[in-house]
Amino acid sequence: MSELRWNPQLKEWVIVATHRQDRTYRPPAEYCPLCPTLPGAFPTEVPAEDYEIVVFENKFPSLSQPPPPLGVEGSALYQTAPAEGICEVVLYSSNHHSSLGEESEEHIRNLIEVWTDRYIELGRKPGIQYIFIFENKGDAVGVTLSHPHGQIYAFPFIPPTLEKELQAALEHQTATDKCLYCDIMAEEKEDKVRVIAENQEFMSFVPFFARYPFEVHIYAKRHVTNLAELTPEEQEGLAALLKEVLVKYDSLFGISLPYIMAIHQAPPKGDHPHYHFHIEFYPLNRTETKLKYLAGVESGAGTFITDMSPEEQAAKLRGDQHGE
Repeated sequence: MSELRWNPQLKEWVIVATHRQDRTYRPPAEYCPLCPTLPGAFPTEVPAEDYEIVVFENKFPSLSQPPPPLGVEGSALYQTAPAEGICEVVLYSSNHHSSLGEESEEHIRNLIEVWTDRYIELGRKPGIQYIFIFENKGDAVGVTLSHPHGQIYAFPFIPPTLEKELQAALEHQTATDKCLYCDIMAEEKEDKVRVIAENQEFMSFVPFFARYPFEVHIYAKRHVTNLAELTPEEQEGLAALLKEVLVKYDSLFGISLPYIMAIHQAPPKGDHPHYHFHIEFYPLNRTETKLKYLAGVESGAGTFITDMSPEEQAAKLRGDQHGE
């Protein structure tokens, strides 16, 4: 069963996808379904002996086209809707033991072109309202397959976090006649203490309001709303800064740092000139061995508590001596 159920308390959709209980869970490397298919070996999702980047539809999708029949009948209060959409898997590399941060800038640039292609193609499909590109990396995040990969969800609605960001950006634009994200970037550039790295096209920083330990945002310096608006030079700049941030993450504790990567961009349909393309990273490690859990206040009240200042986090990521 897969369907949407409306939460009238929070005014948002919940996806119920019961078949995902049966998805592949942490198989040994020799039975990884995301590796290339080698002669005489276990057949995988990729019928080739090698590959650079591969995209295919998720075999255990939360959303699908056409959607399955509804499992329960809704009511005026408890509304239901078909779980219509598309879920794709993006394989970063044929190397099972690699990670995005270990790939070359050229390879990451190619990945950005793949992301852009999928944003355009999926965004054209009827019923699709938002294209969410993301990566879950590491056991701490809850990944079920350790092979380096990301995912794309083509939603039939705009997810709540993006809806809030779009509204906040519109309100700021209306009140100030300026872009909210451009103003945030200008303030971070003036303060300097939270900036991690930058190049001509992009800037990375731990935001003033960081919720997760070592949270990093990457903003386009030019006002663009989505991946498709990036120039070739900006694609190269994004690849270079992504690589630099990921290397800093892995250098932080000397481990391959688990994180969630979320690409935030304008919906593919409609006019959203007030929004600003950016990428957000949410690591969970406070230290090499301690994790940040979303406990009572975060999960029950929706308010984040962080026990390390964003300024201290940024200093550590930059590698400043004594974290100063």
